[in-house]
Amino acid sequence: MRQVRHPEVGEIGLTEVMAALSDPIRVGLVRVLADGRERGWGELQAPVAKSTLSHHLRVLRDAGLTRTRQEGTRCFVTLRAQDLQARFPGLLQVVLTAAEDEEIGHQVSLKDGQQRL
Repeated sequence: MRQVRHPEVGEIGLTEVMAALSDPIRVGLVRVLADGRERGWGELQAPVAKSTLSHHLRVLRDAGLTRTRQEGTRCFVTLRAQDLQARFPGLLQVVLTAAEDEEIGHQVSLKDGQQRL
């Protein structure tokens, strides 16, 4: 995997964040990652092909919502909740609450019966 670029907090743009959150699968990924734990890409389960899941994760990373880290051949992802809170106070919580209320992204989960908190 090539070295990936993550936008600095001040570079995270509202339109990019909102565009990234315009897809239910990506909202579901954010919901799963909202527990604050780093997850391996292989732990994530969504009703899309692996290449499509990789695309969704790249969109989230490029928008500044997530941070990706490679360790050997494995990739890990975390939600940049603190950075988002610093840049757009309250936005992430509003999105998560609305997604929960409207059941957006419910089809995304963790593999092997792991619970989403």
